[in-house]
Amino acid sequence: MRIVTTHGAGNEKELGYEEIDDCYASERIGSTGVLMVVTAYRALLHLACAAIVSASLSGCVALLPSGSSATQESWPDYQSALAAIERIVPHKSRKADLADVGIDPYKTPTITILNYSDIVQRLAVSGTVKREELDAGILECLRAGKACSGYAIQVKSSHRKRTGGFWMDLLNFRRETDITGWSFNALILMVDDLVVYTLYGGQPRIHEKEVSRNPLGPIQESIPSLLR
Repeated sequence: MRIVTTHGAGNEKELGYEEIDDCYASERIGSTGVLMVVTAYRALLHLACAAIVSASLSGCVALLPSGSSATQESWPDYQSALAAIERIVPHKSRKADLADVGIDPYKTPTITILNYSDIVQRLAVSGTVKREELDAGILECLRAGKACSGYAIQVKSSHRKRTGGFWMDLLNFRRETDITGWSFNALILMVDDLVVYTLYGGQPRIHEKEVSRNPLGPIQESIPSLLR
């Protein structure tokens, strides 16, 4: 085997087998070095990307949507609403006293004014309950006819917050929503302006979880239109 290299015009040099092996070895060493550098660079790049993603994901949950809905009430929580109702004393408290504890239908949209017909419908009971078995305040109101009136209070406060994995939520594969809040309702009956009956209830604490799963992720909602 004969390999000739040219070094300028008219200068030729014949390389022996040992010199050829040295050339190939140098090329292999150079290629290996470049490959090692590229591999190390890629590894460092991957580590940097992983570090950036890990750092950003720690705050990604805060980017998930959240919301709340609440009626405009005079009380910030269930206990406050309960305390206001418990201050009302049947056959002693009057309509003017109700405004002092935040019960004013002209200022609070959660309160509905009931007339005699509304009250009769709300107090409709089964035939197994005798009229005389009803509470004395209810009977007094029913006997008063048009002089009987009342207030119906319905308050609800809820907060919705999306939890779970950020990317699963963003791509619509899986969405988890925590729902918290409280609700309160009450019925106040009056004859003329004298309170004769009160009744209240509700949920001091609401905590629900909604989970939706979409196997096809972001294209899930487009499937029905594609099948038409």
